[in-house]
Parts: sequence; structure tokens; C-alpha cells
Amino acid sequence: MLLGADVGNTNITFGVFNGTEIEATFRMTTKLLRTSDEYGICIRDLLKHNGIDYEKINDVIIASVVPNVMHSLLSSFIKYFGVNPVIVEPGIKTGIRIATENPRQIGADRIVDAAAAYELYGGPVFVIDFGTGTTYDLVDGNGAFLSGVTAPGIRTSAKALWEDAAKLPEIEIRKPASILAKETISSMQAGLIYGQIGQTEYIIQKTKEETGWHDMQVVATGGLGKIIAKETKMIDIYDPNLTLQGLRLIYNKQNRGK
Repeated sequence: MLLGADVGNTNITFGVFNGTEIEATFRMTTKLLRTSDEYGICIRDLLKHNGIDYEKINDVIIASVVPNVMHSLLSSFIKYFGVNPVIVEPGIKTGIRIATENPRQIGADRIVDAAAAYELYGGPVFVIDFGTGTTYDLVDGNGAFLSGVTAPGIRTSAKALWEDAAKLPEIEIRKPASILAKETISSMQAGLIYGQIGQTEYIIQKTKEETGWHDMQVVATGGLGKIIAKETKMIDIYDPNLTLQGLRLIYNKQNRGK
């Protein structure tokens, strides 16, 4: 079995693959610093909780945007799984070509999302990941990563509101019953959700106008992406496992022989 790990700013998302099928997914918080022993034991326990024998994990692939956790995480897989993981980094085979001014500035998560969207849904494709930041990435019909837009994520915007405005409370992030809010909590929810919908639709529209690719697929992923995808016809596909599938697809290009 293959274990994929997407190390984001908020969570580490794991996916266990048996061939092309995802057997289990689970998450750990990223911001809590751990030793390699803590990572190893915790990941083993999470696998067991999901009915998977850790000894069946014969390889690991990792995409990370958080460098300071990598030493302990890598050491945990070497020590507790006997595996030296594949790392998504410059030089690895991905199936796409980075055609931006500075390819090394493109985050591993964005490369993985782009590779997955292109291989699974074809190109040109516009990939949106609703994470800590909301990213919008354009891949052409030949698999070239052409450009990207980066904006604050929904939770990041919400956190800025309740941390920087003394009278605004911490709230649940969900779509309110109406945009015609009559009290503080629903007014914040309306601003966050409908503001994100408006931003998303405008960026998609402008990208289609400037490229002329009016029929390109728009694929979304990320935890809160489901809320936004339900509210706009401009997102064609919501794929919650896009990044994990991208890790599997990139792993298969490495000829590791397992």
C-alpha cells in the first residue's frame, strides 16, 4: 500500500492507497511540533484506527509547504515504517511543466493539484484549492502550469476578523440562511461565504476572458471548497481527494518498482 501525505499549513492530510483506490484518509494538525517518535506512533495508531496494518505500507510520498516539520516527519517514516519517502520537490517527475517566471516558488501542493487535475480531467483546466490560502492555478492543454492567483483562505479571513476586531466573536464558518443578515454572526458568515463566492466567480471569469478558454474545466478541492462549489455554476467539479490522487499519480511516475 502507498501512504500519501499532504503537509499543509493547518493540517497534514494522509491518504492510504490500495492500487488506485483510497482505503482511508485521516488528518493531524500541523502546528503542533512533534518528534519523529511522536509522528511514528501517532501515524501507526491512526492507521490501526482505520483498520489498516502499518506493515502493509510499502512506500510513502509527501508534498509539503511547511519545511520545519519535515525532518521529524521523514525520520518517523524511516524509523517506524522502514521507508525512505518520495518528496515532491524540484526535479521530480510530475507530468506537468512549470512555465512561470520562477518555478521554484510554486508550492508543492499546487504542483500536485495541477498534475492531478490535468491527468484526471484534461486541459486546459483551472484548479482551485480552498485551504489556508485560496489558490487558483491555470494549466493549459499541453500540461503547462502557466499562472496562479493567491488569496486569503476563508478561515484565514475569519481569523483576521475575530482576532483584529475586538467586538467580533469567533464563529462557525457556514452559509447563513440569507445574505440579508440581521445580527453579527450571520453578517460575518454572509461576508465570508458570499465574499468568497464572488471572488471565485470573478477570478474564473477574468481568467477565461484573458485566455479565451471559455470552455475550460474548473476543478475545486479543499475542505471548505464544497460549500463554495455548491453555490456557483462556474465550478464544474468538486474533488475532495484531488491532492491525494495527485500524490498517487506522481508516485506512479517515479519508477520506484514497488
